[in-house]
Formats: sequence, structure tokens, C-alpha cells
Amino acid sequence: MKAVQIAEHLAARFPDHDFEIDPLNEQCVLVPLTLIPQCFEFLRDDPETDMAYFDFSTCVDRPPTRMDLVYSLYSPHKKHRAQFKVILDRDNACVPTISHLWENANWNEREIYDLYGVFFPGHKDLRRLMMPEDWEGHPLRKDYAHPNMVVRPD
Repeated sequence: MKAVQIAEHLAARFPDHDFEIDPLNEQCVLVPLTLIPQCFEFLRDDPETDMAYFDFSTCVDRPPTRMDLVYSLYSPHKKHRAQFKVILDRDNACVPTISHLWENANWNEREIYDLYGVFFPGHKDLRRLMMPEDWEGHPLRKDYAHPNMVVRPD
């Protein structure tokens, strides 16, 4: 299945929601935040999609107002892969966990929490993964200023 077919399949399952193809990536389906984690559970369990393998998730900071959370899923049996993007409010970056659906999502969500400050309600162990526990801020946000960084005048 291509992303367009997956988007159509999702629209048939969740008819009250829109599933569009990301204009920046033809293999990426835009998913409404309100459908996380139900949408991913459907993609995993439905025999037509059978997306049993969670590749990864990552985040893109798009100041001043949004963050994009991107997931990549794969079907080892059907041999199709697609990305899924959820657009988040940058000031309230929060999306329900999917770590109960795929165990390896646990580390991805912890990394995104640590480096971008996205909160994952329902995560069993949401704590810093790469930075020390007492670290302040989230270093991959574009407005992050390291406390020891010297800013050179232009």
C-alpha cells in the first residue's frame, strides 16, 4: 500500500476525520492528534495494513507555533512502509503514548521528551534519556540557549 491508499483506508475506518498526504512528503499521512493511539492500533492490527513494526519516531521544531511529530511504520508481511505526522501546539506539545503498542516506542518517546519537551501522557517511565535529570530545558528546540553558550555579536 502507498501512503495515499493508507490515508483512504484510515478515512474509511475513521470517517469523521481527515487524512491528507503531507505536501512535503508524499509517503507521509497527516493524522489528527485526537486519533492517537487508536489510529496506530488500527494500522498495527488491521489485516490490510498489518503495520506490525514500529521503525522510529522523531520530532521537528517549527517555531513559533508548532512541532511536528513523525512516526515511521512498516509491515514485514505486506512490505509497505509509511510515515505519519501529527502536528502539535508548540506551547502545549502533548500526545498520548503509543509505547503500549510497540515496546521500542518507549525509548523514542523518552528521547523526544528529553530533547524537545514533548509530553506523552500514559507513558510508564517518561524521564530524561540523554540529558542529566537536573538539566533545564530541551536542547533540540530551536529557541534553546545553552547556559554556557557564548553569543557573538554580529
